[in-house]
Amino acid sequence: MPTVGVEKDVLFTHLGKTYTDHEFDELCFEFGIELDDITSEREDAIKASAGTLSKKQLESYSDAVVYKIDVPANRYDLLCVEGLVRSLKIFLGDMEAPVYRVIGEPKETMTVQKSNTDQIRPFVVCAILRNITFNQERYDSFIELQDQLHRNLCRQRTLVAIGTHDYDAVKGPFAYDARNPTKIEFVPLTPDDKSFNGLDLMHHYETEPACKHLKPYVPIIKNSPAYPVILDSEETVLSLPPIINGSKSKITLETTNVFIECTATDLTKANIVLDTVVAMFSEYCSQSYSVEPVQINYVDDAGTVVDSMVTPLMSTRRERASVDFCNSLIGINISPEEMKTLCNKVQLGPAELTENNTILEVTVPPTRSDILHPVDIAEDVGIAYGYNNIKKKVPTTCTVGAEQPLNQLGDLLREEIGRAGYIEVLTHGLCSLRDNFTALRRPITSAVSLSNPANIEYQIVRTTLLPGLLKTLQHNKSASFTSGFKLFEISDIILPDNKHVVTETIVGAKNRRKICAVYSGPTSGFEIIHGLVDRIMTLCEVAPEEAYISNSAKGVEEKYRVSREGWVYTIAELPLEDNAAGTYFPGRAAAVLLTSPDGGERIQIGTFGIIHPEVLKNFDILYPSSCVEIDLECLL
Repeated sequence: MPTVGVEKDVLFTHLGKTYTDHEFDELCFEFGIELDDITSEREDAIKASAGTLSKKQLESYSDAVVYKIDVPANRYDLLCVEGLVRSLKIFLGDMEAPVYRVIGEPKETMTVQKSNTDQIRPFVVCAILRNITFNQERYDSFIELQDQLHRNLCRQRTLVAIGTHDYDAVKGPFAYDARNPTKIEFVPLTPDDKSFNGLDLMHHYETEPACKHLKPYVPIIKNSPAYPVILDSEETVLSLPPIINGSKSKITLETTNVFIECTATDLTKANIVLDTVVAMFSEYCSQSYSVEPVQINYVDDAGTVVDSMVTPLMSTRRERASVDFCNSLIGINISPEEMKTLCNKVQLGPAELTENNTILEVTVPPTRSDILHPVDIAEDVGIAYGYNNIKKKVPTTCTVGAEQPLNQLGDLLREEIGRAGYIEVLTHGLCSLRDNFTALRRPITSAVSLSNPANIEYQIVRTTLLPGLLKTLQHNKSASFTSGFKLFEISDIILPDNKHVVTETIVGAKNRRKICAVYSGPTSGFEIIHGLVDRIMTLCEVAPEEAYISNSAKGVEEKYRVSREGWVYTIAELPLEDNAAGTYFPGRAAAVLLTSPDGGERIQIGTFGIIHPEVLKNFDILYPSSCVEIDLECLL
């Protein structure tokens, strides 16, 4: 959760009323945010320095009381005092929700050299705030909001970077281009007494201690053959996104017109960021809550416009939720008309009732990008109704909570296998096609795949637990294998299944709980893994078949075994046509066959054996190894 620091006196001045610390804490709770800490700039400095600051240094810090407020991660309109106060006043009924307006047709243009910018940051959106009035408090909040957005929604400027400029200090029309860094010359905000080219500036920010706050952003573009630049009509560089703005267009307290540009790799997030900045600070324009649009033209190498748009969008939209759904989810029973009225408290008005008062249709302003689903509407209705007003009641169902049998079995097995000297691991549920199939010498079969994997390591959802354990061995080669290295995991795999039904919906896949264990050491350890198979079956109260017992020297002990009636198992040679056969050394693999009262016939619930040398090579494992994988759900 982002934390917003606001001076207590400034906050109460904006709210037009004062509260005790306890009263304000209660207000925050009612609104769905949290008063995390009450501190001061000086107190924070003492904590950060561990008491090493001198008395003179401490005096330079303010002792004004600061409220540290935790806000939801998707409420970008609460990241500055303007948005926070506006939302609280609307919630308290002290003001009406403002109507944001885009005034007139665009008078300014931004031309984008599409072929150049596509290779690094393809999008840009712009807006102009006219006749805005700054003072020190507003200016500081303006900068703080940009920093908060950069840290959160903008993902440290990788997705979106905000540039703000004194519009009167530059000359339009503007251009957005990507150019050779050695041919970019401009005077940045930091330091503002020297001109740099692109490469020299990156080196300066990487090595200069005074610029350490900019160093984390340098890798975003440093190795790119072209750096993005914002230019005015005189070819003056106004900004080198996402790093720094130019000194020429620096905003001061005397600035009255602000030109805002946001360059991005994600157009949707760029529009959200621009709308948020505009909505928060258009309050200080001569025409409150108004903004001047900018025409964005994307041109090809011949100068032909191939795409265009007008920003900011500042658009409202309609979202719907069932009245019964909202009441049920919150645990209340209020009338549709009352629910409609409550929407005004959380900036979702004006709301309407449709379909015989069964559907609530709300108006979502540009500041509420977090409203995506009927659940979000229900949550805000709950906030407006008041958490403390929801009556506690005994649930109508009469049930006793208990652990699911499958989870209970897994927990008991974890304890026992851990006592046998195995180390439990928890590996990724996603893996590559190579690791799941090819590297295990298995044929590629159907698997749940990702349509947009982040990288080649996360292409599909695993259908076996074995790759995760083998990769764990691979990354622990420095450990001692002298006495053997034992690993196990009890977790889910995902299998495609067009018949599996969850809540009356065919989801196309199903979970299966499995146990997988690996032994690696000076010898293959086949007998160790075999012993683990027998131990698991004993713990699950499954007895071996008579023929299997006859091969053991412990036949006499079997009469003392605790087992479930009709549950027996045996071990058989793994058929070569089995999909898992290629993973094991030929002739050194077995199938675990289970007979239960339900089926009456033998079914294969797992395999174990010595891992094939090629598989070990594929995972860069230096020692002979054996493994077992068993389906636990069959043992319930």
